[in-house]
Amino acid sequence: MAVQQPLTMSQKSRGIPDRAGYAEGSLTDWTVLARLYRPSEWLLILFFTYTAFLAVSFNLPPARRAAALAIPVLLCVLGYLESFSSRRATIVRDWVPVGMVLIAYWELAWFQSRHHLVALERHWLTWDHTLLISWGFRAVIESLGGLIPSVLEITYTLLYAIPPLSIGVLYLYGRRDRVETFLFPFLLGTFIAYGLLPHFPTASPRVEFANTDLPLIVTIWRRLNLWILQHGDIDTGVFPSGHVTVAFSAAFAMMRALPEKPWLGRVLLGMAVSILTATIYGRYHYAADGLAGLLLSITAIWVAGVLRRD
Repeated sequence: MAVQQPLTMSQKSRGIPDRAGYAEGSLTDWTVLARLYRPSEWLLILFFTYTAFLAVSFNLPPARRAAALAIPVLLCVLGYLESFSSRRATIVRDWVPVGMVLIAYWELAWFQSRHHLVALERHWLTWDHTLLISWGFRAVIESLGGLIPSVLEITYTLLYAIPPLSIGVLYLYGRRDRVETFLFPFLLGTFIAYGLLPHFPTASPRVEFANTDLPLIVTIWRRLNLWILQHGDIDTGVFPSGHVTVAFSAAFAMMRALPEKPWLGRVLLGMAVSILTATIYGRYHYAADGLAGLLLSITAIWVAGVLRRD
C-alpha cells in the first residue's frame, strides 16, 4: 500500500486537508473534495447548478442551456485548480464571488415570463398607496424639498459599490481571514432572493402602474438611477427585492465579520434602510418586495450563525 504523504505547510495554509489518518474505505475522498472549496464557493456552485436546471424547466434554447450548465462546471474546475495555486490565486478567490453576483443577476434575465401576477401586484399597490399617500410617507420625504429624495437616490446608486467596498474594508483592517465570514451570509441571502425571482413574475410599479404615486420631486440622482435600470436591469421579477436583500445581507454579514468595528455594520445598516425606503418611494419596488428581502437577509444571517463552528 502506498504511503500517504503529509501535506506541506503551504498546502495547509490554503485549507487543503491532510488525508493521512483516515480509515480506508471511509468518505475520505468526498471530504477532501468538499474542503477544496470554500463555503461561499459552494453557494456559487449550487446557485448556478440551480439555474442550469431552471434553464431546462423554462425550455430555453440549447445555446443558453449549455451556457447555464457551463458556469457551474467552470466554477468547479477553477476552484479545484486554484486550491493548489499560489497565494495570489487565493486573493482572487476573495473577489470573484462579488463579480459572480452581478453575473447571476443578469443570467436571471433569461427566465422572463409573459404572465404577470397582476392581481397580487394590485394588492401590493393598494398597500403602497396607503403608506405613501394616506399615511403621508411621500409628503414627509419631500418636506425638505430635494434633500431627502437625493439622499435616498444616492444610497440606491451606491448599492453596487457595497460588496466590493466591504471586502476592501476587511483588507484595510488586516482581517482578510474573515472575508469568508462576510461572504457566506451575504451570498446566501442574495442567492435565495435571486432564486425566487423567476417564480414571481412581477413588474416594477413604476412600469406596471406608470402614473401612480410617483415621486413629485425628480432629482438628477433619480434620472441617473432610471438610466442605470433602463440599461442594466432585468424584467424577470421584482419579488423579493434584490437591492434590499443585497444591502441588508451585506450589513448583517459585516456585523458578523468585523464586530470590533460596530460602526461599519451600522453604516451599512443605515444605507440598507435608506435603500429600502428609496425602493418604495421611487416606485422601483413594492413595499412587500423590500420586506421580503429584509426577511431573507435575517434568515441568511441566522443560518450562518447556526452553521458557525468557531
